[in-house]
Amino acid sequence: MNRKTLVLPAVVGLLAPALAACGASGDGGEGSAAIVVGTTDQFVASKDNPAPLDPAIGYEAGVWNVLRQTVQTLVHVPRGGGEPVPEAAESCTFTDTQNESYRCKLRSGLKFSDGKAVTADDVKYSIDRVIRIHAPNGPVALLDNIDTVETQGDREIIFHLRAPDATFPYKLATPVAGIVPQSRYGAKSARAGFQVDGSGPYTMKPEVEHNQVVKVVFTRNPHYKGDLKVRNDKVELDVFPDPKAMGKAFDSQKIDMMARTMSPEQSQQMLQRPEDGIKLTEMPGLAIHFLGFNTDDPAVKNRAVRQAMAQIIDRGEIASKVYGTTAEPLYSLIPSGITAHANSFYNKYNEPSPEKAAAILNDAGVETPVKLTLHYPTDRAGAGTAAEFGALKKQFNDTGLFDVSVQGTPWAKYRPAQLRGDYAVYGMGWFPDFPDPDNFVAPFLGRNNFLNSPYKSALAQKTLIPQSRRETDRSAAAKTFQRLQDTVAADVPVLPIWQGKQYAASRDGLTGVEWAVNSSADLQLWELAKGAR
Repeated sequence: MNRKTLVLPAVVGLLAPALAACGASGDGGEGSAAIVVGTTDQFVASKDNPAPLDPAIGYEAGVWNVLRQTVQTLVHVPRGGGEPVPEAAESCTFTDTQNESYRCKLRSGLKFSDGKAVTADDVKYSIDRVIRIHAPNGPVALLDNIDTVETQGDREIIFHLRAPDATFPYKLATPVAGIVPQSRYGAKSARAGFQVDGSGPYTMKPEVEHNQVVKVVFTRNPHYKGDLKVRNDKVELDVFPDPKAMGKAFDSQKIDMMARTMSPEQSQQMLQRPEDGIKLTEMPGLAIHFLGFNTDDPAVKNRAVRQAMAQIIDRGEIASKVYGTTAEPLYSLIPSGITAHANSFYNKYNEPSPEKAAAILNDAGVETPVKLTLHYPTDRAGAGTAAEFGALKKQFNDTGLFDVSVQGTPWAKYRPAQLRGDYAVYGMGWFPDFPDPDNFVAPFLGRNNFLNSPYKSALAQKTLIPQSRRETDRSAAAKTFQRLQDTVAADVPVLPIWQGKQYAASRDGLTGVEWAVNSSADLQLWELAKGAR
């Protein structure tokens, strides 16, 4: 985003029962040609955001996917999913029964890409600088439960937490906890520009035009020592303005793989008319799309307006007519496939009903038609976005209860405007930081929510979220998450619409595609190889 607020559909990923092997591998062959991967993620430096790739600042899925290749974390989520396992660390564990003290020991001989040793002090420095910089729209909220970071010698780090948190290892597996060299990253200031340095599986070199990245070349880091098996020597990440341009490059064999983000039209065409030599890989996905609300805006401040919209929306129509097989209706912030998922919106509102919506507005004394503008980003997922918002406009206006217009804006202007509160209603997508129900709830209801929403739930912040984090057995927190999802359905600070499936297109001879992006939309370029594996 979450982070990682990449808007709209289908990316690539898979949960499968296998674990990553340790160490590096020479499968790619010395001097072998680079694997070229296409993306529509945009990396732009601006006056408002001069340091988009600093781990203390960047909080979008595309940014994190660059950081994951270059900046190492103490732990990582293994290839097939499940609980985090050691990466830069050789061991990590809670040392108390309350999940308030977490101790890690670094691998022996760990080095940054320039050959300098990585120490416990570097880990502490990296975590402390994120908290100290405290970027208002950055990922610092993931670390807000840290009280202090202690080191013992060169290899041991102890995290003392303010409150119990069984999800803390997952947070340490994200780029916000990436280990960076002190000589390259200021203690109190962000690192401007696009260069990233660390101890991860690759070094990187960005190609930049007009303050915007057009390509990133990842080269195997000879000093890398961790849990990942690197299967190639070099990967180029080519940046395209939209899915159409990426598809054209794929058709002309300029790229080996289309990853983030194929359009629904591209996926459906490949599903319906397969071509020889091209493989479309379909995998489960955890990306969700929703309408967000500025609950301080007069147009939607009255909860009844938001509830009426929830009563009208026909998710099935949008999923089937706009996105076809690439999306399915979503009735909660927590998507299907995640423990504790519940269809709270369906349970409360059932089938779409203009009559029930009219009663909600009438009981609250809201005059109709309610005039609203739905905002959406124009440059993130092709024609599907405009079609979706056109369908939403029609659904609301056909009831006579709303007078809705739609307005599209390029993402570079859209996101700052949304954060400022310029939009009463806006479309947004969420790719999870880690595959736990907490990460579909806390970023929306917690103290530092990524939408910068004025909505607050004391019940969620003071009771339910802390209660859920005390459960080491995550399934034991299901009842608490049920209450959280029901709270969202009742107050409607956000309105879930659909959950995306994930696809990647690749050419014959490229292996590892099914692992190249996991269900959380995390890019894992080290999994790719050409030829037999």
